Amino acid sequence: MGAWRVFGAGLLFIAAGALQLHSQQSGSENAATVSFALDFPASQPSHYSISIRQDGHGTYESSAKPSADSTDQLYESAFQISTATCDRIFAWARQTHYFAGNLDSGNHKLAFTGKKTLSYEDGAKKYSASFNYSSVSPVQQLTALFQGMGATLEYGRTLSYSHRYQKLALDEELQRMETQARNHELTEIEALNPVLQEIFDDPSVMNVVRARAQRLLEMGKAEATARR
Repeated sequence: MGAWRVFGAGLLFIAAGALQLHSQQSGSENAATVSFALDFPASQPSHYSISIRQDGHGTYESSAKPSADSTDQLYESAFQISTATCDRIFAWARQTHYFAGNLDSGNHKLAFTGKKTLSYEDGAKKYSASFNYSSVSPVQQLTALFQGMGATLEYGRTLSYSHRYQKLALDEELQRMETQARNHELTEIEALNPVLQEIFDDPSVMNVVRARAQRLLEMGKAEATARR
């Protein structure tokens, strides 16, 4: 009987150890993060960064002037991206060896379009590389994806500000957003569902503006469906 107790205790110990290891591995995978930052003083915003965890959770921050006569203000938001987009981001990061080497093309004749930085971090490694232009295909893909995502997420800042302080500006901003969405210049439109839904639900906003918000909600849904 005592032998069975020892054997049973051993099984429990092994199971507990396996569960702990699985938990640690899952935590490590979820903690893996790919980040992109753009610093370009001549643009608006002059700085923004996007971080994507392997579980799809994302954070965005930017430094920009809400109006022409104001100083730069920090904007932060959290969002969730689609599994398909997240998988692409981490696949491209693997293909570039997690940005462990030099990514810049070295062509100094190219116009400066901002300092771009790609970073990767998990429990075992941490790499980062900056560039103006890269000839590495996965880096080009990541840059285009993150810049499209950045353009989308920055609308979260401008739309939230206008909805609160200058509702008459919403029509022009949403019209511009619609045009960019139709031209496939925006990525992960569904990340803006909360602010678009707030505008659509607000009876004090003009009907034409609410209609634009509704169309963008539908475009975001269609974009997400197409990725599956």
